[in-house]
Amino acid sequence: MARILLVEDDVTLAETLVELLENEGYVLKLATSANAALEATYNQSFELMLFDVNIPDFSGFELLKMLRESGNNIPCIFLTSLSDIASLSKGFEVGADDYLKKPFDFDELLVRIQALLRKSFSTQKNEIIYKNLHYKISTNELFRDSTLLLFTPQEQKLIATFFRRINETITKQELLYELDTTGESSEGALRVYINKLRKNDLEIQTIKGIGYRLVKA
Repeated sequence: MARILLVEDDVTLAETLVELLENEGYVLKLATSANAALEATYNQSFELMLFDVNIPDFSGFELLKMLRESGNNIPCIFLTSLSDIASLSKGFEVGADDYLKKPFDFDELLVRIQALLRKSFSTQKNEIIYKNLHYKISTNELFRDSTLLLFTPQEQKLIATFFRRINETITKQELLYELDTTGESSEGALRVYINKLRKNDLEIQTIKGIGYRLVKA
C-alpha cells in the first residue's frame, strides 16, 4: 500500500489520522515539524504527502516550495484551518495538488487521497521496458523476454525502488532504509545486491559519496 508522509504538530489529530489511515492499509510516517519532514523525505520515499500549514520551523507552504524546487513531485494535500482565498492561492502556487479545510470529514480525506494516488499511478504503465527487460510494476517482477528472473526478497526491494525512481539519484541511506538495515556490514551487502542487479543488465551508476542511480534505458 502507498506510503504517506503526514506533517502535523497537533498530537491528538496526528495520532488519530495515523490510526485511521493505517487501518485503511496505508503506511504512515509522522513528522511534527518542517525540519523533521525534510529529513524524512531525505531518508525514504513516499507516494503522497499530507501537510499542515502552521508547523514548527517554517510553514508548510515554505516546506512544499523547497521540496518542489529540489525536484520532489510527490502529490501533496494541505490540511489546514486557513480558508481565505489568499492562502488557497498560495497553496496551489507552491505546488499543492489539493487543499482540505479543517475540520474535515475523514471519508472525504480518504476519497481525495485515493483520487490523487490513482491519478499518480495512472501516469505510469504497469510495465516498464528497460533494454531487453520487462518490469511489471503491480507484481514487482522482472522478466528477460518471457523468462522470470529470480531474486532474493532484499534484491526485489531494491528493484522496486530503482524502477519507481528511475534516472534519479538515491542515497545509500534511503536504500538501506528500504532494506530495513543499517551499518557498515549492511553497506557491504548493499554493494553485493547491486552487483547482482548489474549482472542482470540493470545499468546502476555509483554516484560517489551519495548513492546510486538506475540510468534510464
